[in-house]
Amino acid sequence: MSSNDEQPTAGNRVLVVGAGPSGLSAALALRAAGLPATVLDRRTADTVRPGSRAAYLHGASLRELERLSPGLGHEVAGRGVMWATKRSYWAGKEIYTRTYPQVGRDGLPPFTSLPQVQTEDMMAAACRKAGVRFHWGVEVASAVSAPDGVRLTDSLGRGWEADYVIAADGSRSPLRAAIGSPLEGPRSENTFVVVDLDDDPANPVPRERVFHYNHPAVGGRNVLIVPFAGGWRVDLNLLLNDAPERFTSPEGLRRWIPRVLPAAYGERVRWVSTYRFAQQVAARFTDTHHRVLLTGEAAHLFAPFGARGMNSSIPDAVRAVQAVREALSAGTPESAAAAVARFARERKEAAEYNRACASVALEHMLAHRPSVWLRRRAAAAVAVVGQRAGAWLDAAPYGPKLASRGAARTSY
Repeated sequence: MSSNDEQPTAGNRVLVVGAGPSGLSAALALRAAGLPATVLDRRTADTVRPGSRAAYLHGASLRELERLSPGLGHEVAGRGVMWATKRSYWAGKEIYTRTYPQVGRDGLPPFTSLPQVQTEDMMAAACRKAGVRFHWGVEVASAVSAPDGVRLTDSLGRGWEADYVIAADGSRSPLRAAIGSPLEGPRSENTFVVVDLDDDPANPVPRERVFHYNHPAVGGRNVLIVPFAGGWRVDLNLLLNDAPERFTSPEGLRRWIPRVLPAAYGERVRWVSTYRFAQQVAARFTDTHHRVLLTGEAAHLFAPFGARGMNSSIPDAVRAVQAVREALSAGTPESAAAAVARFARERKEAAEYNRACASVALEHMLAHRPSVWLRRRAAAAVAVVGQRAGAWLDAAPYGPKLASRGAARTSY
């Protein structure tokens, strides 16, 4: 059931902190395993969550949601859109295009694209149907783990106790801080502007993913245009000396958006933000007592190319629940700790792989190294007559594809 009753509870087997995609996945996995699930979240139940954020779900994520809650994967896929065609341009000249059939295994598409808030709403509804208990407006202020469990204290001084805690409390995770596991890794030097635009039925745009290298209409900056349910996401890769406010002010948006989309879209901005993308992974995914398990953005932050954030957060959560189940049924404290340690080792390895892939993509996008810049230029020069060069330029901004035995443990 859903609850606004915020009285602390003791004797929980598992508490989930955070009601984003990772926390909701953990709650669904707990219920699928026959375990009670209680979720704490610092937001109120009616908090407005702006922006499309993680708007792309891989087919593997849809299949996992379908497994955790039959019907959910199909519901999410049906609410989103799947673009069948992708195109890439170099300095305004098309260098690659490909169209895919819109079919998928188990009746699910290879991916779907919709705002993260819609995905979360459907996941939360599935949680409520499954009997997950929510406590909203609970901000965890501190956590203490011990050999026999975890005690959380919220901002009002109330205590919450559990045998295990699955931390899904985001990039500023108090739980990660409490177990002394900082995020490690760099941030991009360049700033990216991310804009959500509402659809304009009077000026329709083909539902295609379009990537521009060196778009001539915006001063040679890279531009990515991707449709999602109800609108479009546009990513503008600023140059190192650009002042972001020139591109994010109402006047700036009205100036550059009509140069990459029909003019009417300059007046259809729903949300705008800027990012310097992080490439960071937590030092450890569990505490010294193996009672707190880090998942999602509490555990890692990636550049968005390749959509490795939310799509790795879901398997983080599923694997965390598997580890907790093993620990709860273990015959000794040592074997219980070993189950959580395996989770931490496996998911950190997956996060480091995903960070490496996203870093390759980011390096390709920014082309700060002369060797990368020269390779891109050479590929662009032959892309019109060389299909392989165009395919490489089209795929490179999203990082290497998952390979062989690594596929199941990395993005999934």
